[in-house]
Amino acid sequence: MQTKLNFASDYMEGAHPQILQRLLETNLEKTAGYGFDKYSEAAREKIRKACEAPEAEIFFLVGGTQTNAAVIDALLRSYQGVIAAGTGHISTHESGAVEHSGHKVLTLPGENGKLSAEAVYACLDTYARDENRDHTVMPGMVYISQPTEYGTLYSLAELEALSSVCRKAGIPLYLDGARLASALACPENDASLPDLARLCDAFYIGGTKCGALFGEAVVFPRKNTVPHFFTIVKQHGALLAKGRIAGIQFDTLFTDGLYLKCGQNAIDKAARIRKALRDKGYELALDAPTNQIFPLLTAAQLAALSERVEMSFWENRPDGKTVVRIATSWATTDEDVDRLIEVL
Repeated sequence: MQTKLNFASDYMEGAHPQILQRLLETNLEKTAGYGFDKYSEAAREKIRKACEAPEAEIFFLVGGTQTNAAVIDALLRSYQGVIAAGTGHISTHESGAVEHSGHKVLTLPGENGKLSAEAVYACLDTYARDENRDHTVMPGMVYISQPTEYGTLYSLAELEALSSVCRKAGIPLYLDGARLASALACPENDASLPDLARLCDAFYIGGTKCGALFGEAVVFPRKNTVPHFFTIVKQHGALLAKGRIAGIQFDTLFTDGLYLKCGQNAIDKAARIRKALRDKGYELALDAPTNQIFPLLTAAQLAALSERVEMSFWENRPDGKTVVRIATSWATTDEDVDRLIEVL
């Protein structure tokens, strides 16, 4: 019996075989804990080189939600909140983790998942002009993701504009890079890792959704951005005692371009699926160029496809149609794509 195709997410598989091989080869070594081992330091050096940020401080955390909660809590004062798009991951899919740490998520309307520099400036200006601002939550930083929740990309010009607004206001810009490999591999992308290091005060390089078993690499491009961040990570339950397991994974991902190759596979497979959907007359809810595809399906299409393909539900539209998400990953094969196209 043919099994159901699964395109529900991009972290359903385990890890890239090269990572598993490195973990096996080093399994019985005894190394220092908490990321103070040689593999973690080697990974940090490779990431600094890739970011062209020789002074960067890099920490390995266990997952995306813990990373966002720890970084945001570390960058904000107790009376501040974080500006994010209403569709941002911290606004929708992290179970109130940021609010749980005591900080409000200050949501703004976005366009295709993106915040504009103009919207951020208007928010900051409104707060500054409010005579009752001492009774409200102060906007203290800006959160974005690359790609966004809708698979769209910030251009280099958009990132530069956001960075400029933040720096003039004296607040940090933080970028969630859970799917950063897909952004970097996308032909439409024009923002590099060195650009992110130049424009952001903090960002993270996602491993969980990009070939690792788990783990994210937080990058503070400038030294002492957050003193005692190690302790803050531990307070948030995001610190690995066996830190070398994360270090080995990122050391492997940043050897011989493996990280970009993982993203490239996801992008290439998504492009084939996106073309097939258009060729076969399916409607797309938006034009996202990365590894997330958002078909807009009629009730009949949804029922037929759901019998043979696992997809993520996204939203119901007033016209009775449903937006679903198809996601590709580092491990998506040509055979997977061929079977999906046949179903379509």
